[in-house]
Order: sequence, then structure tokens, then C-alpha cells
Amino acid sequence: MQRALSCASGRARDGRQLAWLVAFVLLAGSARASSVGRGLDDDGSTRNSNTRVVTDEAGRVVTVPADAKRIVSLAPNLTETIYALGIEDRLAGDTEYCDTPAAAKMKPHVGAPLSPSLEAIVALHPDLVLATTSINRRETVDALAHLGIPVYTSDPHTVRGMLDSVERIAELAGSAATGTEVVDRLRMRLDALQMQLADRPLVHVLFVVWESPLITIGQNTFIADALRWAGAESVVISKQNWPQIGIEEVVRLAPEYLVLSNHTGAAPAEIERLRSSSGWKELDAVETGHVIVLPDEVLEPSPGLVDAIEQLARDVHPEVFASQRGTRETGGEVADRPASSAGRTKECAPCAR
Repeated sequence: MQRALSCASGRARDGRQLAWLVAFVLLAGSARASSVGRGLDDDGSTRNSNTRVVTDEAGRVVTVPADAKRIVSLAPNLTETIYALGIEDRLAGDTEYCDTPAAAKMKPHVGAPLSPSLEAIVALHPDLVLATTSINRRETVDALAHLGIPVYTSDPHTVRGMLDSVERIAELAGSAATGTEVVDRLRMRLDALQMQLADRPLVHVLFVVWESPLITIGQNTFIADALRWAGAESVVISKQNWPQIGIEEVVRLAPEYLVLSNHTGAAPAEIERLRSSSGWKELDAVETGHVIVLPDEVLEPSPGLVDAIEQLARDVHPEVFASQRGTRETGGEVADRPASSAGRTKECAPCAR
């Protein structure tokens, strides 16, 4: 385990990428309470007009303020969600890896998602803390609850689950109408995508979460669901959320495309690098230039995930989107494109973990 993390640390392009990788390694396979579909429904035990009792997505019963005014976010995807909802004025603090949009970097930080400072959180006087099972520890949530600070934990496993989380966060902040508007726009984009891809077969891809060690996705992750929305599916069938796989097995599985999620280089440069790398150069996908570099939002269950889905759909089904502006192919290689900024706030910057 330590060797894997040490290797990852040496390859990390910045701290935020490493935070997600470490979370994948440390939290993968650990027990998770199942999501509760009724989410914010009042269970009848509301204490007074200023609070209400809700069940969060990890199955915890939490007493939260009726209208949260000071929120601390413990994960980048939750911070991005707050900005997408336009309620950043209620964000009292976030983590040192919350950098999308760029304005999030100016908020007071409480440390890293896996090990935030309880003292720093308390000092911000939050009336609500947002956490997620994908990158935060249960011990952190329990410690804050012991201090009397309510924590709402999100746990989306699908794209629709992510949209539901966005609506719940908006409702917690007293912005239910805004949440509905934002989610409706995202759903319309996804529905339009499904109509365009309705008669297209799924393209088989290898999704690379990390290259050394080679980590990919299991079939029950939100990323696997995002692939399906884009008209693709993973060649790896695994019940593990973040399985490790050998390059020899990748060659045997022969994916049609490689999808890279943590690289800053453009696709053409990544293709040339892989063509000179042992093992990778044996893949037809590398030889034919079928290598896609996605923005790192694809690793986060937040509104930016829809941007990544749309980009992936354009790249693996170029024949469907050939007439649309922005679609371009050069020399048989899939050119890198920035994610669409539609639906984001005007301050949102391109993803750069």
C-alpha cells in the first residue's frame, strides 16, 4: 500500500489529483451505508422551526438548520456544486484541494479532504458541513457530529444520483428553486445526448484513473455510469470500485479507446508518449490514435461531470457529432478539447487540478 502511494505521490501533477487517488486506494472496498432515497424528507422529528431532521445519503439521521447560512465543504466536488448553484456566499470554507472554480481557492481552507483540521472547521462556525463518502473519512464525520456540528454526507453512485445530490444540497441551503433549475438544465443536456446516441452501439474503452499503478474503474462506480451516458462502456468487468490491472490484461482486452483522466497534456502528445512506452505501444487504440484526455471533472460527482460526458460522447462517436462546431480530428488522432462551460458560473475556470 505504502509503495503504491509513494509511487503515486511522485507522479502527481498537483495535490488535488493525489487527494482523489489516495482516497480511491484507501477507501475502496470499505463498507458504505446504502443511499436513502427520501433524502431530505422530514421524518416527523423536527425539533423546532429553525431545524429539521433529515436522512443523508449515507443513511445517517442528522438535525440540520432549516436554512444553512455558513457551509463548510470537505470535498472539491461539493465546492464545485455550491458554486454551480450560485450560493458561494454561504461557503464559509473548503479544503486546500478545492480549486474549481478559481474563486474557491480564495476561501478559508480547513486542510486536506482525508485529514481536515477539526479546529479550523470549528473556527469557521459552520451551521452545516458537507462531506462525501468518496473522499472523506467516516471518522471525520463522527468527530464533527460529536462536537455538535451537523454533517450531511453525499454518496452518489450514478449520474442521476449526482443530480439528486445537487438538488438536496440546494434545498439544505434554502435554494431549492435554484437547484431545480440547475438540475433541469443538466438533465435536458443528458436527455439530448441520449437521443443522439440512441441507435449507436457502446464503444469499449479502458478508463485510466491512474497509470502507475494502473488503476481503472469497476462497473458499479458513477464513472462507469457516466461512460454509459456517453455511449461507452469499460472493457474491465469488476465488482471492485477501483481495481488494479496489468498492462498484459489490457492488451488482451483490446479496448477501442483509452480514456485518460489525470493528464495535463493534449491527446496528440499523450499518444506519442504511449507509442514509445512498453506495453502501451502494443495496443491498437494507441497505434490508431484512439486516446482521449478528459478534464478531471470526470472523477468528481458534480455538475462538471456532464461536461466531461458530452466531451467523451463527441470523441468516441465522432460520426454523430461531425457537423457540430468544435469537432475536429487531425491525422486520425482524437484531439483534446476543453470541456464545455455551459451551465457553470461566470467565474468558473477550466479544470486544472
